[in-house]
Amino acid sequence: MISTTDPHRNRQPRNISDAEWELRCQLAAAYRLAARFQLTDLIYTHISVRVPGRHDQFLINPHGWFFDEITASSLVKIDVEGRPVDDDRFEVNAAGFTIHSALHMSRPDVECVAHLHTNAGMAVAALQCGLLPLNQISMQFYNRVNYHDYEGISLDLDERSRIVQSMGDAHYLILRNHGLLTTGRSVAEAFTRIFYLNRACEIQVQTLSMGQPYTLPSPDVCEHAAKQHDDYAYLDTVHLDREWTALLRLLDRDGGDYRC
Repeated sequence: MISTTDPHRNRQPRNISDAEWELRCQLAAAYRLAARFQLTDLIYTHISVRVPGRHDQFLINPHGWFFDEITASSLVKIDVEGRPVDDDRFEVNAAGFTIHSALHMSRPDVECVAHLHTNAGMAVAALQCGLLPLNQISMQFYNRVNYHDYEGISLDLDERSRIVQSMGDAHYLILRNHGLLTTGRSVAEAFTRIFYLNRACEIQVQTLSMGQPYTLPSPDVCEHAAKQHDDYAYLDTVHLDREWTALLRLLDRDGGDYRC
């Protein structure tokens, strides 16, 4: 376990149900995995999840912590106004609250929201063409990614309505000149979605950097491939469970202290 002089670091908050504790472990795992795969931006960006049985509370990372420090007990429970619930040990990032609360408040189907500032994600977010269907990984996002124009650092609460409008009923949002965002019915789904969305951006950056002509499949083929992925992902969650379980084993081999 990471040593610390903070006596509150791994103090379990009050009034935690078994369901919430398990969800905290899942969310802490997502943060650790983001760190492991180098998807972080120092202490910035966020992954949040709705508190079980509540539509007005969600869990998010404490501001000022690296992703590889996050534990289940350190996550902050806040309401839709950004106020801590039953625990005032840590603060949260205001911009993270703006973006994540917008989707948790407006989309009852969204349990988890992941927002990252990766190099490749921000690079593609700056391109007028956006994400291109250049490879099999990017095909899954064909006509399924929405875009939100940059308005500055997301500190103005009135931007929430425009984020919601940009997102619509999609699960993928590229915030232009900013970064990537995905939603999911679970922590596992939101994390794997943003992992592969970022991977598609990485491949696009590498492909375009070669300065050579590239090929794009026909729109019909791209849509067919995307539909195949929809069926694979939405109709059979066994594959997601296997993938997430394997990722948790990866963390557990390092000691599993994210569960503290």
